[in-house]
Parts: sequence; structure tokens; C-alpha cells
Amino acid sequence: MGVPKEGPQRGRAPPCPSRGLGAGSPWLRRQPRGSVPAGGAGGSVPAVPAGGGRARALRAGGGGGGAGGERAAGAGAGGGGGGELGPGVAVGLLAGNEPGFVWGWLGLAALGARAAFLGTALRPKALRHCLRACGARALLVAHDLFPMVEPILPSLQEEDGIVVWVLGAGPYPPGVVALQELLDEASEELEPEDVWQPEDMNDTCLYIFTSGTTGLPKAARISHLKSIMCLSFYELVGASSHDVVYLALPLYHMAGSLLGIVGCIGIGATCVLKEKFSASQFWDDCRAEGVTVFQYIGELCRYLVNQPQRPGERQHGLRLAVGSGLRPDVWRRFLERFGAIRIVETYGLTEGNVTLFNYTGTPGAVGRSSFIYKLFSPFEIVRYDVAEGAPVRDKAGRCIRVGTGETGLLIAPVTPRTPFLGYAGSQELSEQKLLRGVFAEGDTYFSTGDLVEQDAAQFVRFRDRTGDTYRWKGENVATTEVAEVLVAHEALQEVTVYGVSVPGHEGRAGMAALVLRPGCRLDGAGLYQHVAELLPPYAQPRFLRLQERLEMTATFKQQKVRLAQEGFDPARVPDPLFLLDEAARAYVPLGPALWEDIVAGRRRL
Repeated sequence: MGVPKEGPQRGRAPPCPSRGLGAGSPWLRRQPRGSVPAGGAGGSVPAVPAGGGRARALRAGGGGGGAGGERAAGAGAGGGGGGELGPGVAVGLLAGNEPGFVWGWLGLAALGARAAFLGTALRPKALRHCLRACGARALLVAHDLFPMVEPILPSLQEEDGIVVWVLGAGPYPPGVVALQELLDEASEELEPEDVWQPEDMNDTCLYIFTSGTTGLPKAARISHLKSIMCLSFYELVGASSHDVVYLALPLYHMAGSLLGIVGCIGIGATCVLKEKFSASQFWDDCRAEGVTVFQYIGELCRYLVNQPQRPGERQHGLRLAVGSGLRPDVWRRFLERFGAIRIVETYGLTEGNVTLFNYTGTPGAVGRSSFIYKLFSPFEIVRYDVAEGAPVRDKAGRCIRVGTGETGLLIAPVTPRTPFLGYAGSQELSEQKLLRGVFAEGDTYFSTGDLVEQDAAQFVRFRDRTGDTYRWKGENVATTEVAEVLVAHEALQEVTVYGVSVPGHEGRAGMAALVLRPGCRLDGAGLYQHVAELLPPYAQPRFLRLQERLEMTATFKQQKVRLAQEGFDPARVPDPLFLLDEAARAYVPLGPALWEDIVAGRRRL
């Protein structure tokens, strides 16, 4: 089975609006500012003050003040001065974590239009690329983000034929539509027959762009089926309509939008939407809004445990944290410090077709599988050659399943029930994610690009990204395992590990960027002893780079590409560098003279 080609969107008006994510549904309404019923419980919750990004409560299940989605849909159906929108038309959505994002998204869904979620940190070139990749005919942008669009506005309007709507009253340049004026004139409500519903649930519903760490972002096609399945996310992890969910993840990514917003819709929970995550404000927000559930990315939990201890940080109502990417060391520190909070670690990819849940609370596992679970979410783990960058195949050309406790590549079969829709605008990029003839002639599997292992108790543990694992001295080195050892050192607060090329050496040598804990200094001898005791020689980082902070992507993932490109050259790296010196049994400063000895081959690694 290959990647389905993207065609016109077919649909009809539904007999019941509850079968879609259209804005005509009464599922999602914004509560009046200042007093928000908390998950159906009595009383009210005060709004959080604006410092460092506001937190706004959205209530699923009724209430006043949230007609923006319906009115946006009504305005869009008439074209808003830029031609009619309807089923299958792609519309870029550029907004931050604000209610306007949700109303715009659901308003477009009510028309059958395909929203394309755009990152708020995109540069003009990348922004235009994203709009072109999904074939957008219009762009809906928040007022505060309109300056991102202005540098490319003439080319969008004149060359690409894109109509630009702004969620504001203006004034704006000629040709730009001030949506607030249309909203003021639009109908307050949509009739059920006006809300569009697809005929084929595997048609494209929206586009979510995957992080372009090694190139421009790719537009992952998300089906209606996948969107609807996300309605059950919070129910699967043990949340209910009585919960108040704290959401600070970017809405333009799947975790924030489909799992966070749609998940809250599915159970009728209140969503406290934070504009930008603040570790110093988190517990105050939780108390003020009565938060009971926190949706995390692993780095958010690390930020919290690295905060100075404060009185009352165990005095909260948080009972459940659900997310992905939580390292075992942070997991344990989080529970020790903040109390008995149930943690549910999950695994999934925006464009992927496999999902895992660690529902037992075992630190370090991304999921637990069984024969029965694999009937619903099938996957395999196959041997992978890091040097070749491809799965290992036997003499017959078939992939080889790993044994218990052996690290391998996680793959999942592509079937009508577990499809892979691929990326908009590039069949070649879509094909790169597929493996064919894996176990039999004609079969097709999706490659996650993740290396995992499964133990005897059926727990699945993430080991590394295929692009991050490197080979040194004939051995494979998983960056996550090395990072876990390093961050266990008492002086280190944050660590990222990557491989760097060294002239005259095969493979890549290990290098680690470090952030020290407040008040600590780097003890070269002590850190050498730490890694020598806990890591085999081939896994011990050869180089260290001392930084004040680690750069992150918008979804709080560590940026390794630039670090690897800069390598260990003191002339290119502005930070202090250190070299593992086995003779001195310490990490020693790395200056220009020592660097020249290494690249000339006079210094052995």
C-alpha cells in the first residue's frame, strides 16, 4: 500500500453536528472573562493575570460568549472579499495560544476547509514555503502576528493569489481583510445543515507542519479519522468532564491542538490555555484555575524541577500529568518534589500511525504493549544499521525482528485501518518514510525513525532518533543514554549529546553541551570519574561545551543540528570547550593549540 494521493474533498451536511469538529457544535464556548466554571463544578475561578503570558479558561460543553467560530464560518462561507471557501480549500492559520486559534480552526472545519497550522516563529521564506506546500488559497492571521506576514504580503497577494484575513479591526494594507468587520455582520449561529461533514474519513482534514530541523517544514496530512480518534485521548488516560486541563503547548502542533483541545472537547473538560509556558508561574496558575491535569512535553517538567524550591509547591490539586519525552531522572525528581501525581507517558508522531501508552507509571517507558494491544495499534521493532542508516535485511531481503531487550527501529504497517497519508506537495518526501517488502512481498510499513527496545515485561523504551545515534570506535552510541548518565551528576542541570566529525577518524565522536546548576562549577576531574564509572569508553563524550542555556525548538526539543555543525573548533564556538584527557584523568580546557593537534592527528582520541 502506498501513500494515497490527495484529491478533492467530498462531503455533505450531517444529520447530527456531533459527528464532526465543526464550529456549529455546542462543544466549545469561551467563558466570560474573570469568572470561569471549573469543569462543571460549582463556583468560579478567577482569571490569571497577564504577566509572562495569560492563561485563559475554555469550557467544553456549553456556556456563553463563544460564538466566534460560528460567525467566522458564516463570514468565510461568503468569501470575505476573497472568493468562497469550502470543502477541500486549504487556509493557513497563523495564531498563538489564544481562543481565536480555536474559533478560526473550528469555523474552517464547519465549512469543510482544511486549516494549515503555521508556526509562530517562522521566518518569511519558511512561512511562504508552508503556504505553498499545502496549496493555501487564504491566510487567517492574528492581529499581533500580522508583522510576520507584511514582508511577503505583495508576493502572497500578487504571485500566489492568497487572500489575507486578519483577526482584528485594522486598518491594514490594501487587499487585506479585517475579519472583525465581517464578524460583526455575520450570523450568530449556524444551522446544523450548514455544518459540513466528510464522506470519507480518510480524506485530509488539516495540515500540521513537522519541525524542519534539517530543512523546511513538511506539511503532514491529518485525516478526519485521526482527528476524531483524538476525541478519546483524555478518556484513555483517565481524565473526565470534571477535570481542568492546563495546556501551554503550541496549538500549531498536534500535541496542543488534536490531543489538547480536541481531547478536552471529547470529555467535556475545561481547558486552561496558557499563551506561553512559565515555570515560575505554573503552580500559581494551577491553584488559581483549579487545575487537575497537566499536558506536558518532557522539557517542561525539567524546567519545573530546576526551579528554586518555593513554599507551598505541594499545595495544589494536580492529580494527572500526561505527555511525552519525560526522562526517567526528571520523572523521579518531579514526583519526589511535587507529590503523588499520576504520570502517563505516551508516544506518537504527527504523521505516524502507531500510538503507545505507559499506563502503569513505570519511569522511562513510553508505552506497554501486548498481543491484544497490537491488534489495535500494530507495530514491529526491527534491526537497524546505524552506519548504513537503514534496517538490516536478511539474504531474502526481509527485515529482521529484534530480540527481547535489543534496540531496533520502530515501524508500523500501513493498512486501511492504520493509514499513512504522507506530506502535501511531495510524494518523494512521503516515500522516504515508507519501507516496502519488510516481511513479505507487497507489504508496506511506516518508519518512525525512532530506535526503541521492548523488555520481557512488554515495556517499550525510547532509545534515540536514528539521526541522533552515532557510531564511534565500531560501537553504536545512543545520545539519550549518555545524556541520562551526565545529567545525574550533581553539578549538571541540562545536557544534550550529539556526535561530531573528527578529521582522520571513522564515525563521530561524542560531544555534550552542558548547563551547570546555579552556584556550581565544572570539576573536570570529578566529571571524568563520573563518566568513566558509568559509561563504556566508546560512549564517554570526548568533548564538552559549557553553555549558559540550551536552545530549544518551539516544541521544547533540543536543537542539535547547529551544535553538531559547529563541532569543537574554538574559532567557531564562543563557549568554553573541554577535552577528555585520559592521561590526566580529567576534562581539560580545549584551546586552539590542542585543537590543531587533534585535527593534524598528533593527538589521539
